[in-house]
Amino acid sequence: MKIEEKDLFNNYFKNLSNRERAIFEGGITLGALFHQFIGTPVSRENKKSIEKAIEKSLLNQPCVYEIEVKLKNIPKEGYTVISGDMYVVKLKTKVNNVVAILKLKYIKELNYPLMFVEEIFEV
Repeated sequence: MKIEEKDLFNNYFKNLSNRERAIFEGGITLGALFHQFIGTPVSRENKKSIEKAIEKSLLNQPCVYEIEVKLKNIPKEGYTVISGDMYVVKLKTKVNNVVAILKLKYIKELNYPLMFVEEIFEV
């Protein structure tokens, strides 16, 4: 992104602190990931390539600089489709000097695929 484009882009977020923006960007990215890939056919044979494709596609999001996607509970034979309880995702966003680490994983006790902020710090 060119400097002028970056300034214009950031102008839309001038009411947010770096901390708020880092969390916002991570939350938007996890929400997109969750809904975009639900229903994608997955098997043991293509699991790794789908995980990598999801990671590479979401690295295009502003402020996202690291992501790890794991899909669990894939059947030994045949295929299934991605559902919310299969995701184990760790995502890092950075806005200026603030890094936010967000996660998405199924919490059995809640019976819910939860998106949450694990950590936020300054570098």
